[in-house]
Amino acid sequence: MSLPSSETRRRTGEIQDPTPWVKFAAGLTCAAVAWLTLVLTAPVALSRGRVPVLTLAVYYAGSLVCHQRPERSFHLAGVQMPVCARCFGLYLAGAAGLTVAWRGRRTLSSREVRALLAVAALPIVTTVALEWLGALETSNIQRMVTGLPLGFAAGVVVVRSLARPGDAL
Repeated sequence: MSLPSSETRRRTGEIQDPTPWVKFAAGLTCAAVAWLTLVLTAPVALSRGRVPVLTLAVYYAGSLVCHQRPERSFHLAGVQMPVCARCFGLYLAGAAGLTVAWRGRRTLSSREVRALLAVAALPIVTTVALEWLGALETSNIQRMVTGLPLGFAAGVVVVRSLARPGDAL
């Protein structure tokens, strides 16, 4: 006895087509991974003397959301990355959070989302406040690490918020 094909199961309603929001979340996940890849490869391309339009576009896009201060940025192959260490931590963990969130099927309530994001933002809020007060000086590694919880939480929240109960993720 053979099992019904996935097309047969889709027609009979056993498999539901993903909603447009799930497709959007999937596209956003792919875009986040692509952006992270571009952030990592752009400085390497510049170090090799390659300056394609895409590399310049990555640095320009980074400038729209990040201060890009050299002393607060990582350098790859001797070239400054297009975003600072904290933004890099946000993007790195955001891509991971978006990717990992697909493993679960549970949506998050508004209260859970607010609590998760508030707790995840605490490392950034705390270190920035302490830096402004002159009580703490952080390294690029520390700045990156403070961005990881919020980036990851934001990635999870996006995927879980766009999925409705019963959506196949």
